Amino acid sequence: MTSFALLCLSIAIIESLAGILGNGIILAASSSSCIGSKIWLPYDMIMISLSSSRFILQSWNTLDYLMNIFYEDFFYKENLLKAAKTMFTFLSYSSLWFGAWLSVFYCIKVASFTQSFFIWLKLRIARLVPWMLLTSWLCSFTAAIPFTWDVYSVHENITAPSSMTNSSAWTTTRKDNLGLLILICNAGIAMPLILSVVSSVLLIRSLWIHTRCMQNNASGFRDPSLEAHMKAIKSVCSFLFLYIIYFICVLIIVFNVFSALSNADSICIVLTAACPTGHTLVLIWSNPKFQKLPPRIWNHTNCHGRTASM
Repeated sequence: MTSFALLCLSIAIIESLAGILGNGIILAASSSSCIGSKIWLPYDMIMISLSSSRFILQSWNTLDYLMNIFYEDFFYKENLLKAAKTMFTFLSYSSLWFGAWLSVFYCIKVASFTQSFFIWLKLRIARLVPWMLLTSWLCSFTAAIPFTWDVYSVHENITAPSSMTNSSAWTTTRKDNLGLLILICNAGIAMPLILSVVSSVLLIRSLWIHTRCMQNNASGFRDPSLEAHMKAIKSVCSFLFLYIIYFICVLIIVFNVFSALSNADSICIVLTAACPTGHTLVLIWSNPKFQKLPPRIWNHTNCHGRTASM
């Protein structure tokens, strides 16, 4: 392991730990809204799914990075590599799907379009959300299953004696077929990217038109609604930027575009850890419900500490 790779893994661990903390806050705030309620709101369902998948993903990534640093020889065993690849693929794809559905939900709820299909979605989004989330889990699981086979291992016996030529050819053909199977199963991962980009662009367009109208009608005083719209536009733009970078880096890591822990691969690892954490911070920054939870926990802890000291 090079010193640059070690530095990148260390940065990725810090980013993942920050993401674990942030997603824990979102998960706790969203779950508290659902506890004791007979009806789960679709927004809370999406946030619970997104934050829980990212919480597990970043916990897994932290363990993965630590294993790479301290137990490198042990980590690069065949079974561990297959398990790590499968788990990373499943959790990353789930996070991509849930992030896309969050963008779609924002677009449907906030954007003001009058097309009949858009109005139909607005009226039925609450009933569609559970099926959307279930479909995401199934698609992610289907895409991750082929990675349980040893597809990316180095082909051995390429220069084998004549008695082993047939076996070597069969092994190579088998791995090529599995590689084709992986491409077919993972082709659907383009769908959440398309959903996220289209819904984000539509939402930004709607918010921008509404903001310009509010600016034209402004009386010169500070308008909280106008500031809220500008804040929403910044949030959506930053999320879309982080989502695209994360999507590209996940595909690079999943399909082993660069050799393990090379400089390019190490940079992708840092970005893969940074983007979900960055989006989590944007969600906390843009939602007052998530902002209020840490002070409440801090005050509650201080009150218990003072009571215990008395």
